[in-house]
Amino acid sequence: MKTSPRRRAREFTVQALYQAALNHASAPEIAKNIREAADFKRADADLFTALFFGAHGNSAEYMQIIRPLLDRDEKDINPIERGILLMACHELSAMPETPYPVIINEAIEVTKTFGGTDSHKFINGILDKLSVQLRPNDPKRAP
Repeated sequence: MKTSPRRRAREFTVQALYQAALNHASAPEIAKNIREAADFKRADADLFTALFFGAHGNSAEYMQIIRPLLDRDEKDINPIERGILLMACHELSAMPETPYPVIINEAIEVTKTFGGTDSHKFINGILDKLSVQLRPNDPKRAP
């Protein structure tokens, strides 16, 4: 199956957030390194920029929103899962033009690519709760 430019942007965002969690490099430096990847040209560069800088720049605020929804200690969340949660939280918060089911589905697919065996179930459970909290009046939500 061909990966869409938007999915690639999300994958690169998670890679960048992972690097940010493990390295002390600046966000612009990490973004520059990601953009130099051979297949970055097939990604939606604008979406990558919005997601990475939005999720990275608001990570403390987003973790305050995510933390009460966790079923484990925050320190037990691996950097991939954390990056996916931050990315999806930013997209749910700041990009109302993207339907929340799409955001959740994309996050699950990216988790299946990069995460552990059952990580997608953990991500799905958190994002279901997060979408209700961040988009309570979304017209796509069944009453």
